[in-house]
Amino acid sequence: MGHINSTAPALWFEQARIPFYRLFSQDMNITRETWNLIIAHTDYDFVNELFYPHDVEIRSIVSRVGDKSFTIYHEAWQNGKLCVKGSAVFVYYDFFEKQSIPLPDDKKQLLAEHLVQS
Repeated sequence: MGHINSTAPALWFEQARIPFYRLFSQDMNITRETWNLIIAHTDYDFVNELFYPHDVEIRSIVSRVGDKSFTIYHEAWQNGKLCVKGSAVFVYYDFFEKQSIPLPDDKKQLLAEHLVQS
């Protein structure tokens, strides 16, 4: 039918989050000692069809910054139409204590620079 597989936006949105990950680890050297993010929730709404082989544009913003978590909102556009929208909630997490912990103020500031409220 010429559609792009429904799993593709999840992969595209994951790739689009890399610049946000770099706010937490510039060199992306991720270990239990250096990484404090977990994904607590994702969602995707398909609002229009995506067709192969047309280009798709991914737009990503920080939509919320909380005390222990933040949300990244994504959109996939094709031929001037919004086709998929979704979000991912990240929790700042201590892997050794197995609990959420407050986002450091410097990380909140970096995230706030990308915050767009709807």
